[in-house]
Amino acid sequence: MTKHRLFWPAAVLAALLLANVAFTPDFFAVRIKDGHLYGSLIDILHFGAPLILVALGMTLVIATGGIDLSVGSTVAIAGALACLHISESADPGGLGTVLTAAGLALLVALVLGSVNGFLVSRVGVQPIIATLILMVAGRGVAQLVTDGQIITVTSGPFQLIGGGYWLTVPFAVVLAAAMVLLTALLTRSTALGMLLESVGGNPVASRLVGIRAQRLIALVYVFSAVCAAVAGLMISSNVSAADGNNAGLWIELDAILAVVIGGTSLAGGRFSLGGTVLGALVIQTLATTIYTIGVPPETTLVFKAVVVIAVCLVQSPKFRAKLSHRRRSGARRGSRSESAAPANLEVGR
Repeated sequence: MTKHRLFWPAAVLAALLLANVAFTPDFFAVRIKDGHLYGSLIDILHFGAPLILVALGMTLVIATGGIDLSVGSTVAIAGALACLHISESADPGGLGTVLTAAGLALLVALVLGSVNGFLVSRVGVQPIIATLILMVAGRGVAQLVTDGQIITVTSGPFQLIGGGYWLTVPFAVVLAAAMVLLTALLTRSTALGMLLESVGGNPVASRLVGIRAQRLIALVYVFSAVCAAVAGLMISSNVSAADGNNAGLWIELDAILAVVIGGTSLAGGRFSLGGTVLGALVIQTLATTIYTIGVPPETTLVFKAVVVIAVCLVQSPKFRAKLSHRRRSGARRGSRSESAAPANLEVGR
């Protein structure tokens, strides 16, 4: 069981959840209030939905041997464009206005993802450099869209995306689950997942056998940008505002950590969507735990880094092998010393 890919992410998540019970006895309590589900577990799923989406796109990018550092900027641009369109509309509360704003954000995300995919697959720019360009420039574009201000909106349909409920469940959770399920069907029920793993494992061999690696690489960057745009709509909708400076700030790092914790190698090749979801929930639960136990704000990032390093070491097969080897060596030394003791006594007699 311990050799299963999802065992250690699930074990770490369970340990973090149980640790919160010591500080919040009713941590696992889920209740219905005004027709909505409430509770700490619901909050973790609710606030972790944007990270799950960003990490979902990041998983497929990493599976091809790439990296996408621009997802945080895409989050900010999508939220800024949607809020700007709604705030300038004559009918900000209209469903058509919200759909147009969401469509505009997704369309821009398609363009941004296509630019990343073109630079990586066609031009041959290193993924970390190509996406770093948009990471820096995109944040500036988001601030240009908002004019350096926080744009606030009042729209019921828009608030539904990130802060509303559907059948007592947060709509953001339903949307994230739907995208994860759709991605799983496309990558595991068809040959798409195998082709992505082939491109990430050995791009030269994949190209020689006829796989259109360039097209697949461009496709995953577009998908990553779309996932980030949906996450941006969730984040801006949840607070009914767009902040081009802080929206999605450093979310790309949390997404990469979630993918790594989930068991996907940064070298490319095999990937795990279920592991990525567990990794994202680990990151969100860790953030909740930090606030629950009262860690000082100035040491929050240090505490988070230490825990993440410990999690990565625990699920590392090489690290566990070294620990088990040391334990065996210590046990052998102890058994040898015990067996040598009677012989020494006999010599003394």
